Amino acid sequence: MEAPPAAAWQPQEEGFREICGLLEHQISPTSTADKSQIWQQLQHFSQFPDFNNYLAFILSRAEGKSVEIRQAAGLLLKNNLRNAYKTMTPTNQQYIKSELLPCLGAADRHLRSTAGTIISVIVQLGGISGWPELLQAVITCLDSNDLNHMEGAMDALSKICEDIPQVLDTDVPGLSDRPIKIFLPRLFQFFQSPHTSLRKLALGSVNQYIMLMPAALYESMNQYLQSLFALANDQATEVRKLVCAAFVQLIEVQPSFLEVGILLIKSRACSSDWTCTPHLRSVAEYILQVNKDGDDEVALEACEFWSAYCDAQLPPENLREFLPRLIPVLLSNMAYADDDESLAEAEEDESLPDRDQDLKPRFHTSRFHGSDSAEDDDDDIVNVWNLRKCSAAALDILSNVFGDEILPTLMPVVQRFCPPSAIAVIVTQKYPQAKLSASGDESWKDREAAVLALGAVAEGCINGLHPNLSQMVGFLIPLLDDKFPLIRSISCWTISRFSKYIVQILLSSIQESGHQKGYEQFDKVLMGLLRRILDSNKRVQEAACSALATVEEEAAEELTPRLEIILQHLMCALGKYQRRNLRIVYDAIGTLADAVGAELNQPAYLEILMPPLIAKWQQLSNSDKDLFPLLECFTSIAQALGAGFSQFAEPVFQRCIAIIHSQQLAKADPVAAGFPYDKEFIVCSLDLLSGLAEGLGSGIESLVSQSNLRDLLLQCCMDDAYDIGQSAFALLGDLARVCTVHLRPRLPEFLDVAVKQLNSPKLKETISVGNNACWAIGELAVKVRQEISPIVMTVMSCLVPILQHSEELNNKSLTENSAITLGRLAWVCPELVSPHMEHFMQSWCIALSMIHDDIEKEDAFRGLCAMVRINPSGALSSLVFMCKAIASWHEIRSPELHNEVCQVLHGYKQMLRNGAWDQCMSALEPPVKEKLLKYQV
Repeated sequence: MEAPPAAAWQPQEEGFREICGLLEHQISPTSTADKSQIWQQLQHFSQFPDFNNYLAFILSRAEGKSVEIRQAAGLLLKNNLRNAYKTMTPTNQQYIKSELLPCLGAADRHLRSTAGTIISVIVQLGGISGWPELLQAVITCLDSNDLNHMEGAMDALSKICEDIPQVLDTDVPGLSDRPIKIFLPRLFQFFQSPHTSLRKLALGSVNQYIMLMPAALYESMNQYLQSLFALANDQATEVRKLVCAAFVQLIEVQPSFLEVGILLIKSRACSSDWTCTPHLRSVAEYILQVNKDGDDEVALEACEFWSAYCDAQLPPENLREFLPRLIPVLLSNMAYADDDESLAEAEEDESLPDRDQDLKPRFHTSRFHGSDSAEDDDDDIVNVWNLRKCSAAALDILSNVFGDEILPTLMPVVQRFCPPSAIAVIVTQKYPQAKLSASGDESWKDREAAVLALGAVAEGCINGLHPNLSQMVGFLIPLLDDKFPLIRSISCWTISRFSKYIVQILLSSIQESGHQKGYEQFDKVLMGLLRRILDSNKRVQEAACSALATVEEEAAEELTPRLEIILQHLMCALGKYQRRNLRIVYDAIGTLADAVGAELNQPAYLEILMPPLIAKWQQLSNSDKDLFPLLECFTSIAQALGAGFSQFAEPVFQRCIAIIHSQQLAKADPVAAGFPYDKEFIVCSLDLLSGLAEGLGSGIESLVSQSNLRDLLLQCCMDDAYDIGQSAFALLGDLARVCTVHLRPRLPEFLDVAVKQLNSPKLKETISVGNNACWAIGELAVKVRQEISPIVMTVMSCLVPILQHSEELNNKSLTENSAITLGRLAWVCPELVSPHMEHFMQSWCIALSMIHDDIEKEDAFRGLCAMVRINPSGALSSLVFMCKAIASWHEIRSPELHNEVCQVLHGYKQMLRNGAWDQCMSALEPPVKEKLLKYQV
């Protein structure tokens, strides 16, 4: 396309040469110039209003300069525009736009691509209606027969579709249709282009709209599907990958398009025949074939379809016919590829030092009070998402959908890769068609995949596997000592997947045949994992530690007889592991403490456990990130040991205080602090202090009294970082329980900041902070009693809307904590709350009905009884809901509260005459009425 008339601005020769020189030095690998100084000079030039004009000129018109310099100018322009575009003069904005459009047809594809990236940024910042020339320029290029122009326009359009797809589905002044409706026919036309680049860009652009599903695409769905099937056998792997991605997205967002309708397609299996079949069956058949594609990326994209289908909860019968062919394909793809990076990693032994890039990012989960606390359920022992992992995930979800139905197909294939063993007996007994194969070094990848398959179906097919589970575990245990590290590691993982059922077998064996005999197989599993914890291979160490942590969670107190040997192995691992796996062994120690609790509080165990941990603790500085998992580990130990942790508490407490203080200084002035601010240090320290408060109880009081924790905690409660606030309010509530006296001097400030969280307009975004603040207010209320009266009405005005709009907030824990805190306020200040009870009684009682029996629920019902005594008429209109709330108790353990509830019910029975009580009872379901019988009403 021709360039528009040149704008009035013209570059100065001297400035042009100087900027080009800087760019040349910046990109040249052989330049001796100081790169940081060059960068500073370029940043200095950025201060001048027309600097970005120079960059646009160099990109567009500096034909005497190398493509690399021109591209560098464009990339710098893109970065500058992100920050400066909206403050630029309209004249400069227009100049840059006018220089970019001719670049769409540049001879060099790198320049075209750079221009497309900048165009997308400008559209993000200024919208499509602010650049009317762009749409016409793109259309002109797309409609031309010049490949450079078509590719350039298509590249820019694809980037807009990827970055801001919604902008093309809006009304634009001067256009009769939305841009997406204008572009779609052209994109569909490019699906048939002889040029791979155009087919790929067009298909990728349309795919960006599947999730949004604009009316233009919805109305063109038949044409889109036909075009997709036409590309099904495309020679280009990138195009086939995009076809698969389209079907995956459609099954996630609009499965109805594939469930109904008839379409003529060319079958991949029979490429010469046209067949007439329902969309969905055709898609599944196609995906199954592509799942065997020679290109792993295409096969991976196809493999995503099976999980997406199951997640969409579509009728399983549509897939049933494919299972006998699909499962062998999945198993075949679960074997390690020859170029899988894990093969190289698996050869690393423990003597090789960890590199910084080997350390996975870790994320501490802030302390949370309530029923919505997220569990980390990551069974993944491989980081990179690839065909192997995706196939295993697909097999996992298929086993959960079809259950034991898949075993007749799965088990013979699994057995073919396994050595003669107990599993062979299982297979040949149930599935006679299976044939045994000899094992050997050359088939280890297939054997590894077979073990992975067993782990993948451990949950979904447990009913079919359970009768032979002991034999299955007996087969897995020797594999823990296999010569190949990756078989040892996958065997650890698969055993962990069966750990729940291994423990069930243990418990039933103990009941049937005596305590000691019941431990036989469990001990073999446990000792096998402990051996692997001390493996010389780092990958196996990691898998074994993770598997042990899972077994610890399932076995809990059943580990008590084996505590000494477990601790000995873990402490040995602590001494030999490097940084990456130390994090996992800390987790295994913490999980063990959570599992056995106070059983850990024995001198013999503490003598094994604490000295190595304290030595590690002392080796790390307060700004070393390796301290994070150790802080988490100490949190679990402190909670488990309870008062037994008091001998270790003072240095731990003081260090937490020091870390919080130093990080708050670093936030204000990192240079003066000597290290950068990292909020996670504060979060981990707050949570460890919570663990100390929970474990030591009132024993923490002397430590708090001699510190400035109260002032530091108030600052943390006011912090704008959500995870710091969440942990700070959790600690506030924990301290309120055990040493309220030290909070009293600043009680009004703590209450004020907590109420602000509940009253925040961003409550939906900060719901975990608001949840803990709500809980902390309730804990403070029951301790300070009438001292909380100045803020009761303010808190109530926050809690009632939460209860009334709980469905919108969709957070069970916040609803429950709001109900409990409202009840606690009513308990300590009934004269303030009871006059308003008719406004919240119904929603409050509904929330109370959902809470499990515990001490907090008791407090809430004490508040209910206190309010009814003062204002019985306030609950009359909600009496049915109150009765349901009372019936939600399994058992009120406090005799005093039980009597109070009896008095409330009997009071209403006497109050309601002329059949009104009977009418109320008739509105209750039979189970509710039955539960109320224990109150003699």
